[in-house]
Amino acid sequence: MPLKIRLARGGSKKRPYYQIVVADARSPRDGRFLEKVGAWNPMLDKDNEKRVELNAERIKHWMDNGAQPTDRVLRFLDQAGLANRPTRSNLIKAKPGKKAVERVAERQQKAEELAAAAAEASSAE
Repeated sequence: MPLKIRLARGGSKKRPYYQIVVADARSPRDGRFLEKVGAWNPMLDKDNEKRVELNAERIKHWMDNGAQPTDRVLRFLDQAGLANRPTRSNLIKAKPGKKAVERVAERQQKAEELAAAAAEASSAE
């Protein structure tokens, strides 16, 4: 049975509150879980200590038994010093798209044409 340490959403509409739970990977997001091991309240300020609450002892127990944290939970565990999340960098995502590159080239071409026309007009006088 593959286990995940993941978020289960609670709270009302537009007021989210998440429980950090250990669940079977095949069960639905807000469905059956084995144990609640923490909570996350994104409505609180980022520097508030009650924003993320973790039961470190139980999380270590489940991770030792093969439970895999999801990416968001792994961020919380990394901040708490319970796990190591490798840094990621997507260099391709930072590059402009094909259309943006074409627009920049078109603007440069128009600027060069205007500069050439202005130089030609000033030399003709």
